[in-house]
Amino acid sequence: QVQLVESGGGLVQAGGSLRLSCAASGRSFSRNAMGWFRQAPGKEREFVAAISWSGFYTAYADSVKGRFTISRDNAKNTVYLQMNSLKPEDTAVYYCAADDKSSSFDYTPNSHSEYDYWGQGTQVTVSS
Repeated sequence: QVQLVESGGGLVQAGGSLRLSCAASGRSFSRNAMGWFRQAPGKEREFVAAISWSGFYTAYADSVKGRFTISRDNAKNTVYLQMNSLKPEDTAVYYCAADDKSSSFDYTPNSHSEYDYWGQGTQVTVSS
C-alpha cells in the first residue's frame, strides 16, 4: 500500500514562511521523481515544483520561482517544499505527488498526468 502524507500546512501571514513535508510509505521512491501541486478554490490544479530522483534537477512554476525550494531526503523517503515570502495568492491545498516508475534517468515532470501517487493534501492559507 503506497501512501503519501503531507504535513506542515497552516495559516501564515503574507511575507512569512512555511515548510511542507511529504512522507512516503509502502515503497521506496528513492529512484522516482516527486513533485508538488496546488489547487485553489475555483482554479485548476497547477504545478508548483518538481525534483528528480537524485535531487540534482529541480523545476519550478514561474509564480513561485525564487521563493519556493523543493528538496528531498531519499534516506527518509520524504520530499519537502520550503515556501518563503508567501503571498495571499499562494493560498491553496498543496498536494504531494510521486512517479510510479523508478528510473536511472533524472527528470522533473511538471504535468499532473505524469504522476501516479498523490497525497491527501494540506491546506496553506496566507493572510494579507
